[in-house]
Amino acid sequence: MSRLPRLLGEDVVKVLVSEFGFEVSRQRSSHVVLVKHVGGRKIGTVVPLHRELKPGTLMGILKLAEIGKDEFIKALEDP
Repeated sequence: MSRLPRLLGEDVVKVLVSEFGFEVSRQRSSHVVLVKHVGGRKIGTVVPLHRELKPGTLMGILKLAEIGKDEFIKALEDP
């Protein structure tokens, strides 16, 4: 298993929007709410716009977004 890289909150938002089809629903202070509609379901996650997200925080974001760790790392590596 690969280790999760240390990323900025803004970078995580960019990857989720461009690679996984999420849309920015709203932002309140330093937290961005992302949503995606899949088969009549609404999947949502919240990304804090911190300088560097801790690995546990990033795993929580991915769990809410229903994205696997390896799938996310692969999306980061693809140009």
